[in-house]
Amino acid sequence: MDFDSNLDWKPVVEGTLLGISTQVNDDDEENDFRHSFLPRRRFFEDVRFNVERVIEILQQDGPDFDSKLALNKLRLKVSIYLVREVLLRILRSITHLNKCRCARLGFKFFVWSGEQEKQCHNSNTYNLMMKIFADCNELKKMWILLDEMTIKGFSTTARTFNIMLCTCGEAGMRKKVVERFIQSKTFNFRPFKHSFNAILHSLLVINQYRLIEWVYQQMILEKHSPDILTYNVLMYAKLRLGKLDQVYRVLHEIGMNGVSPDLHTYNIFLHVLGAGDNPLEARNLLIHMKEVGCEPRVIHFTSLIHGLGRAGNLEACEHFFNEMVQNGCMPDVVCYTVMITGYVVANELEKARAMFDEMIINGQLPNVFTYNAMIRGLCVAKKFGEARSMLRDMESRGCNPNFVVYSTLVDNLRKARKFPMAREIMREMEARGLYHYVDLLAKYRYRRR
Repeated sequence: MDFDSNLDWKPVVEGTLLGISTQVNDDDEENDFRHSFLPRRRFFEDVRFNVERVIEILQQDGPDFDSKLALNKLRLKVSIYLVREVLLRILRSITHLNKCRCARLGFKFFVWSGEQEKQCHNSNTYNLMMKIFADCNELKKMWILLDEMTIKGFSTTARTFNIMLCTCGEAGMRKKVVERFIQSKTFNFRPFKHSFNAILHSLLVINQYRLIEWVYQQMILEKHSPDILTYNVLMYAKLRLGKLDQVYRVLHEIGMNGVSPDLHTYNIFLHVLGAGDNPLEARNLLIHMKEVGCEPRVIHFTSLIHGLGRAGNLEACEHFFNEMVQNGCMPDVVCYTVMITGYVVANELEKARAMFDEMIINGQLPNVFTYNAMIRGLCVAKKFGEARSMLRDMESRGCNPNFVVYSTLVDNLRKARKFPMAREIMREMEARGLYHYVDLLAKYRYRRR
């Protein structure tokens, strides 16, 4: 197994999380700081050194080499930190070619470490081992490990839930996972009010919007009272599913149950009003927010502008953008990118250019999404030379092009039958190590003349 030797080891605990003050006022305090820090630094340095020794032994494992015996000879002081760092190294090194070996050696080390020190495992190390099994398609072993984790009394967390759910290909299986965690007595759902909120939030993170609706129904059936977090997650799921009319129903339910909206509630609803091309109601909501002491922020205007842009109402986008600036809210890179994208979609390239220049003048550096929008607009206008210059400008500002940016340029070059230029861009992609897009590369190679 080829572990990535270039991965830097980093301790998870730094600075004040170690209980060390960062304020040094005189020499005595500075000496106290050094005396308290040095033992910790030595500990982490020792862990780092021992991780390398463990990895070196695991790499030699085979029919003629007993890795467990070799590990025993090291006489290591096994700790949670050592176990975590070794498993992380294995997890980050998984490829299509070595996944079976990674799963086997990861579990061999996991079992060995547990035999050396009972306190070296916790919920986090179990989650890491389960993640290794998940990435290596060892799903049965992952479920067995979950059962072992529960039997031994370790808390299952939102991370555990996400790992299990992401391995489920069928909707029925995903529901079974949710039911198990709802009923689990070892599910640690802090800092959420109850397990339903923890599950709803986890489902939102992994974009399981239809399952969010189902979990909410189960929550009501079990007579749990929704709070504003519950409603926000539900509203966002309805929004992502395109059920804008049902967002209004949820908002009505919030009012009926006497729950107070928060910043996120207003943010979601402003996007809905924008997407529904309803600027008048959006203005009334912004006024209402001020009246109840919730001052609109950049994120609120951005959500509204994004929705209006999707609805094609550029005039309203410009109006609220200007109003935002007049109210002292300076647009950030996300807001500028939303405006630029709206202009590009509407074939208003010159306005997009002007907005792009304005954001740089105002100290906001474009990101990959901004550049992608501009490159797409230039390609649509058949300005391929300028699109390539934009790619160079992107690199000069320290913003590395990703596959999406490259594919935007290549796809448009292909449509314009600019095959030599497209091949040149593809070679650039290869040079940057984007080898996992081999199918796309091959699609253009056969067009050589």
